Amino acid sequence: MNSYIYITSNVKNTTIYIGVTSDLVKRIYQHKSGAVDGFTKKYKVDKLVYYEIFDDIRDAIEREKQLKGWSRKKKNKLIEKQNPEWRDLWNNILD
Repeated sequence: MNSYIYITSNVKNTTIYIGVTSDLVKRIYQHKSGAVDGFTKKYKVDKLVYYEIFDDIRDAIEREKQLKGWSRKKKNKLIEKQNPEWRDLWNNILD
């Protein structure tokens, strides 16, 4: 079963959230629908701007920890390398 790290952002790309999940579609849907109280609901951080796929959840968790330790500038560069316009990748994961 695949696991994922993902980065979501708000509309203005001023706030980001990094998470890990074994079901990316379900998790992003939860963010978009506001189904879970917390940071992402409070700050409307529901635009999927980046994700990586892993074979092992332990590797995904390790990568999440690594990314959370990075500076915002470094995180922005990572996102912009694959998604320079910070488009919402939601439709990409639904296919």
